[in-house]
Amino acid sequence: MERVSRPDLNGAAWRKSSYSNQAGGDCVEVADGIPGLVPIRDSKNPDGPALTFPAASWTAFIASLKTSPRL
Repeated sequence: MERVSRPDLNGAAWRKSSYSNQAGGDCVEVADGIPGLVPIRDSKNPDGPALTFPAASWTAFIASLKTSPRL
């Protein structure tokens, strides 16, 4: 397995999920502008860890959410 270095997320432009509410509901934040990667973090813990996904994997995940039936 190839070892990949961690991207520097200091100064990343984080945005909250469009599904979060104004009362500070549970949600995720996504950072834009990291070439080839999509960093994700818990909005309630912005200084905590972030997960990074290959951009193509994140796009496929979001597409599957949009086409999945609501439970």
